[in-house]
Amino acid sequence: MDSQQYFRYKRSRFSTRLPLNRLYTPSHYWLLECEPGVWRVGFTRFATRMLGDLVELNWEVRPGDPVSVGQAIGAVEGFKAISEIYCAVEGEFLGGNPALDEDITLTDTDGYGEGWLYQVRGTPDPSRLDVEGYVALLDLTIERMLAQSGESE
Repeated sequence: MDSQQYFRYKRSRFSTRLPLNRLYTPSHYWLLECEPGVWRVGFTRFATRMLGDLVELNWEVRPGDPVSVGQAIGAVEGFKAISEIYCAVEGEFLGGNPALDEDITLTDTDGYGEGWLYQVRGTPDPSRLDVEGYVALLDLTIERMLAQSGESE
């Protein structure tokens, strides 16, 4: 992963490195086409920060099941909340990341690498963004959060 190029992002108290070879969704997932038509999906650093430490991951779909963009396909439990996992690709669910069964902290420690969530063969979310679009979304999201909390940068 070190050979990848990144966009360094910092706003308020949040900073991250966003891989340039990924697409991003408005719901804070990243997508990587790992082979033609097969998409690996994971949480962005922003998502893992909002979720907090994760303790459990469950799938509501099985490998081979058809899935659609926006469909709830699983749930993740963290110390802060239980959140549904939504599908970011239309097609055939290929399965969750087996490495997370052994070490769910990979979503945080190697979120853009070994900490991916699931794979789907199909077509990615039509509202996907490149890194520049995702940075603009992060700026708006963080600006809204700061305004709601009464903070400023």
